[in-house]
Amino acid sequence: MPHSRYLNWKLFLNLKSDFMKVLNYGRHHITESDMKAVCDALQSDYITQGPRVAEFEEKFAEYIGCKYAVAVSNGTTALHMAALGLGVGKGTKVITTPITFSASANCIRYCEGDITFVDINPHNILIDIEKVRTLLEQSPTGTYSGIIPVDFAGYPVDLKALRELADEYGMWILEDSCHAPGGYFIDEESGRQHNCGDGSLADAAIFSFHPVKHIACGEGGMVTTNSKELYEKLILLRNHGITKEPHLLHENHGGWYYEMQVLGFNYRMTEMQAALGISQLDRAHSGIIRRREIAARYDAAFKDTAVETLRLADNIGHAYHLYIIKVEERKELYDSLREKNIYAQVHYIPVHTMPYYQSLGYEKGSMPMAEAYYEKCLSIPMYPTLTNEEQDYVIKKVKEFSLCEI
Repeated sequence: MPHSRYLNWKLFLNLKSDFMKVLNYGRHHITESDMKAVCDALQSDYITQGPRVAEFEEKFAEYIGCKYAVAVSNGTTALHMAALGLGVGKGTKVITTPITFSASANCIRYCEGDITFVDINPHNILIDIEKVRTLLEQSPTGTYSGIIPVDFAGYPVDLKALRELADEYGMWILEDSCHAPGGYFIDEESGRQHNCGDGSLADAAIFSFHPVKHIACGEGGMVTTNSKELYEKLILLRNHGITKEPHLLHENHGGWYYEMQVLGFNYRMTEMQAALGISQLDRAHSGIIRRREIAARYDAAFKDTAVETLRLADNIGHAYHLYIIKVEERKELYDSLREKNIYAQVHYIPVHTMPYYQSLGYEKGSMPMAEAYYEKCLSIPMYPTLTNEEQDYVIKKVKEFSLCEI
């Protein structure tokens, strides 16, 4: 039986939590159905890389609108595996944005490739496609093999424009859609909707199922593509480069026989993660609707105030993994909100300013738009279970601080 002191402490914590609920910038949501799905997986004949993983891949591909999906252990392994599948190796030069999590660049370094950062467009915080064009025009033909655009915060990159540019210079596109399942942009010429990660314009895309993402698996990732050739490479790389196909068997080999054909990895997903992902997919659409409702309330509340918010283009379906504001006294607001149990966050410290990348020759001051954005940005609570009352509290505390600073 638990010690009475433990029970009293637990009771105190529960009362404190009810009275002073912490509002994080993002939050996972686990339901009874989620827990049942995981328990069912634990009681099944498979624990890792079984039928639920295949089911998750199929259902996720259907949700996104692509032909193939490969489930892996996390978003970073998805990036690494996709980069290898696209042929990144020693000396391969790839372009990406400095406003992202470091894994978007690190995946190329894992493959011994080289990263070049291109500054952002301050209006949408995405990689500036015109600056990419300028870089390519000023570089010798064939210098760059690919580009990793990031659908930052859930705002979709204009992949139509980027695809045209990539084709002109013979480059592949690996779309980092970790923030954007359910996001899309509409081609204003054709009227076609392009979903983030659907493979219609990028060679491959990746997703993350980290707890604060739209679909939470604890950890987990997915690579999507419409290329059968790339799909087959990814399947091989995920499981140590090993294949066990019937055509390999002959009279000297039995059912035990397998071959390691390339140097692969153990990037497999477990059945429990897949079961949780399948369950969470059931409410992915309603989650996106709620995120957009929350964003609209924030937009209205901060209109005509000192708080700067992002304005969307008319053809954009934002996925709102994050809701980002910009303020002059960011550190002071961050500290003030934290005192009031609102745990905001900063996304992101520009990757090129990290000591590791500075050791490779990147310098502060080289990406002025990204660095200016970083000085003011703050991510405030954004998740489907955020109530209107909780959001009103966040709005009130941000406004109270901002009025003091005007």
